Amino acid sequence: MNYDPIKLEIFKNLFAAAAEEMGTVLRRSSYSPNIKERRDFSCALFDARGRMVAQAAHIPVHLGAMPLSVAAAIEKFGGDLGSGDLVMLNDPFRGGTHLPDITMVSPVFLPSSARQAGPTGSLLGFVASRAHHADVGGMTPGSMPVAREIYQEGLIIPPVKLLRRDQMQTDILDLVLANVRTPQERLGDLQAQIAANRRGAGRLVELVARYGPEEVNEVMGQLLAYTERTTRRLLESLPNGTYRFEDHLDDDGLGGAPVPIRVAVSIHRDRATVDFSGSAPQQAGSVNAVFAITLSAVYYVFRCLLGLDVPNNAGCLAPIAVLAPPGTVVNALPPAPVAGGNVETSQRIVDVLLGALAQACPEKVPAASQGTMNNVTIGGALPRCPRGTGEAGAGFAYYETIGGGMGARPDRDGPSAIHSHMTNTLNTPVEALEYAYPLRVQRYAVRAGSGGAGRFRGGDGIVRAIEVLTDCQVTLLSERRGQGPYGLRGGGSGQPGENRILRGEAEIPLPGKGTVDLKKGDVLVIRTPGGGGYGPVEA
Repeated sequence: MNYDPIKLEIFKNLFAAAAEEMGTVLRRSSYSPNIKERRDFSCALFDARGRMVAQAAHIPVHLGAMPLSVAAAIEKFGGDLGSGDLVMLNDPFRGGTHLPDITMVSPVFLPSSARQAGPTGSLLGFVASRAHHADVGGMTPGSMPVAREIYQEGLIIPPVKLLRRDQMQTDILDLVLANVRTPQERLGDLQAQIAANRRGAGRLVELVARYGPEEVNEVMGQLLAYTERTTRRLLESLPNGTYRFEDHLDDDGLGGAPVPIRVAVSIHRDRATVDFSGSAPQQAGSVNAVFAITLSAVYYVFRCLLGLDVPNNAGCLAPIAVLAPPGTVVNALPPAPVAGGNVETSQRIVDVLLGALAQACPEKVPAASQGTMNNVTIGGALPRCPRGTGEAGAGFAYYETIGGGMGARPDRDGPSAIHSHMTNTLNTPVEALEYAYPLRVQRYAVRAGSGGAGRFRGGDGIVRAIEVLTDCQVTLLSERRGQGPYGLRGGGSGQPGENRILRGEAEIPLPGKGTVDLKKGDVLVIRTPGGGGYGPVEA
């Protein structure tokens, strides 16, 4: 196969631009602040075999897992996928991650006028979008409870066709909207995802019209092969050996002990094996990660070791074997609750992987970042009619992750007040939050001095204080509340996070995970962890 590097670079950017444009459509046409402001969504392109060819610079925990959603759609419908079909799913045990993440997968075919013979030869590939919906039902507003089984976490959607030949299946849509607290918001966000998929499909058809299906398919394969070769060269540059590391989650949210996660990364020439044997069994609480999450974390870590110009596609994982024993916290089986596995356990998996690889390539790996997404969901009934969000008495559900300190690098301090690793969202701007919800932000500031000491300091965390203007319910899923993020090479740990309620003159401590009822005027205060330091403090 002849490789033209100029052609590869052109197509790499064409495919990536199509995915980015999908994201722009999704963001600008969405309804909820979580998608419109925080950009908690991801978009990607896939070849006809379901291999990820390109992704936008969106959410790492989504993108490494989305190929399993495409595979689930193909497995369910196979040859019954036609032009204008769109498959929707969120089932974590069938390609999803956790229930609020709804994925839409669209097959892309040549226009009928350009088809050669039958649908099989005319399939160009797939486009997919995944968005975190602020509520999909379940036992608490925001659908991120400390649950004991997945059925308490919300509506489970197996792979179903939401569109058939471009026709909305209104019975399926009605079923979804009848099981959520904010149906108007969900409808708007689902329609935004449909629009994003249509834009991605249109761009892929345009590329084929310009260059021809043979050339587009050939270049897709070449890009996958190029990323695989680059990954193999990276592995060859690392010392052969097995590198082990262990860290733990604070608890499972139900009063259990710390939850250990162990990894052994074995490098042999141009291949690697990532083995999570010895990790804790799946837990009673909702910190369990499905295999898609673990695979996504592995993809993210090794992708970070590659150059920025390397295409983001499935070739990265080709030389890497991932072993995650079924029934463990890193490969949970149904009906385990999994809401926190996507957001919290994914972060700890990254921490143990980086801790292991710091032994193989210390010049490439930072100290531990905050290691949590500090998930906050607040929900209740609207006391009035906020502009554009619904009538008084209707439900509302606010969801946000809060940034913190990033670990110090081998050559510089860690950034402060930033989302890191498996989340890549923005914050919800104060103006947008107060416009949409009965909430008031009293304080939003850098948590000075929370980063770990060292030759290079860890980044500082964040302080976010939110006053509730109506009685409501709050659920927290957060980590690093017991032990701060680790430092490297003699660097100190970052400060652990804290959760508090201010009620009058009282300050009430909260656990890292749990649900609590707040009264009008209460103030929720989240202090997020700082990152670990790097190297000993110089005298």
